[in-house]
Amino acid sequence: MQNAPLLTDRTALSKMRQRADLAKGMFLQEAAADDIQDRLSLVNRSFTAPVIISAFPEVWEGRIDGAMIVSDEEVLDLTPGHHDLVIHAMCLHWANDPVGQLIQCRHALKSDGLLITSSFGGQTLHELRASLAQAESEITGGLSPRVLPMGEIRDLGALLQRAGFALPVADSFPMTVSYETAWHLMRDLRIMGEGNALASRRRNASRKDVFLRAAEIYQESFSTDGRITATFEIISMTGWTPDDSQPKPLRPGSAAARLADALGTEETKLKD
Repeated sequence: MQNAPLLTDRTALSKMRQRADLAKGMFLQEAAADDIQDRLSLVNRSFTAPVIISAFPEVWEGRIDGAMIVSDEEVLDLTPGHHDLVIHAMCLHWANDPVGQLIQCRHALKSDGLLITSSFGGQTLHELRASLAQAESEITGGLSPRVLPMGEIRDLGALLQRAGFALPVADSFPMTVSYETAWHLMRDLRIMGEGNALASRRRNASRKDVFLRAAEIYQESFSTDGRITATFEIISMTGWTPDDSQPKPLRPGSAAARLADALGTEETKLKD
């Protein structure tokens, strides 16, 4: 049985991240960190052994009291059953095996431990994808991988269940950022460390006329008041390692009270 083809070229990804600008390119990482801190403020629990999985530890340093920070390698440097909180911070979208990453997180958690993930979702950069695809199709008659494919919220939420987490929840929030041109957007992606590190990317130099046409299409199709807009969808997921103390759904048909009584209304039977 052949292994599935790799999505990410980890060597290229590492080089790309090393060139990221920590002073100017981390605003989406910062937004995700702020969101996770807000979510944790609503959890009525203190965590004594938290760990953060991140490609940019500088962003997360000091965010969570007592948290250790590990890199998002294919094999995570986590001790089984040691942590009560794992935060997978803005790097799950680059994983060649996202389910494997989540399973490793579950194994690292104690019983009734909490996982929080934050990653880019499927609506991210849909404007750039469409513009590049149209431009390349017009000029070369084909398409090449240029933007990382990212999961939709329903698909990512299902991964938590596949990885064995209880009480899974997934939600998202979009961020719309405006740029002067598509060139400014692509420069920003480079300084974020979020450029093209796809294993199937073209290795020879890309044609300049494709990017020139893509910038034109972007300006024509996705601009407001002379500036283009770019969507970044951040998907957050939470799940708990199973524990007997957690609430469990009732068996269908086992309700002890009628919904009509709870609502103070009359029940109307449907016609056969």
